[in-house]
Order: sequence, then C-alpha cells, then structure tokens
Amino acid sequence: MNTTLKTLSIAAALAASLGLAGCAATPGSGNSMPMDHGSPGTMSSSMPAAPLASTAADHNQADVTFAQMMIPHHAQAVEMSGIILAKPGMPAGLTALATRIKAAQAPEIEQMTGWLTGWNVPTMMADHSGHGMSGMVDNAGIDKLTSATGTEAARLFLEQMIGHHEGAIDMAQQEISAGRFPEAVKLGHDIVDAQQAEITQMKQLLAAL
Repeated sequence: MNTTLKTLSIAAALAASLGLAGCAATPGSGNSMPMDHGSPGTMSSSMPAAPLASTAADHNQADVTFAQMMIPHHAQAVEMSGIILAKPGMPAGLTALATRIKAAQAPEIEQMTGWLTGWNVPTMMADHSGHGMSGMVDNAGIDKLTSATGTEAARLFLEQMIGHHEGAIDMAQQEISAGRFPEAVKLGHDIVDAQQAEITQMKQLLAAL
C-alpha cells in the first residue's frame, strides 16, 4: 500500500538521521546497543561482540517481526505528531502529548533498527503489506488530518492516535508473550505502559474539546 511504503520511507529516514548522532556517541557505553548503520569503511567488523552480542540464540522470529512491524508503526506516529504540531491554535495539552510521542518513539525506531541490523535481517517486511500492523492510518486518514484545522484537527488526531496506540499495545503484548530478546521484551512492556497512559490522557483531552 502507498501508505505503508511512505511510512517505511519515513522510518528509514528517521533511523538514518538518528543514526548519525548515535554513531558519534562514545562506543561501548553500558546497555546501549552497538550502532553500526552499514557505513563503508567504519569499524563494523572490528567492534567487540561483548557487551550485547545479537546472536541467533539471543532472539527469535517474534523479536524480528515485532521490530520490523513496530518501526513503520512508530514512524507513522511521529509523522502524525509532526502534522499536528505544525498547526496553529492547538490545545496546550495536545501539543505537549504530540511532542512527547515524537521524543519517545523516534529514538525507539533507531533502537529497533540497530537490533535488526545486528541480526542481519531486513529492517522492513519483505512484502511491504503492513499485515499485522494494527491501528495504522490509511492515506485518506493522513490526508484528512493534514488538511483539518482547529478543533476538527485536534479531534481527528486524538481519535486516530487512540486507535494507533491500541494497535501498538496489541503488537507489544504479542512480543511480551512470544519474544526472546530481553531488550525487545522490555520495550514491549514500556510501550504497553506508556501508551496505555497516553490513551487515558487522550480520551480526557477528547472529552474536553
């Protein structure tokens, strides 16, 4: 679908731009994943495998599927948040929420991209179908959000994002129940906790419009 391909492109751009900053950080810091974004001539092959070696024994197909689906899912949330933040006159609570979504989910895209790169698997699903990415907004919905103004835009964003978050929670719960990679399972728990709280907040904001 066009929406899925567009969102995958956004995810790739986000991961690439964030990766530039990540590669400039001090290597070997604590629990962070070694970030090699495939730049030729870098130290990808010479980095020590130690603190977090992503071998086949560390993860399973559920972890791969979770990351491959959640990257474009997060990318669309970042895109939608950017759309609403560009509109004038939005309620302060809504803009604070959209800012928080962008701040949380963009780095998680980089994190999941790093896992998939370390596992030597594609960062996107082979068929690009978006199958299983519950809560994704279609082209018409994104276009409607882009063109909406005022209270209509605020209401539409909240309604779309509530469904989007519910889809992310479903995917995260699947990872919690079936995943093996500890950091991916932890991210699943973090997504459930954070996005459930945001759903509650969004319902309150929606009722106040």
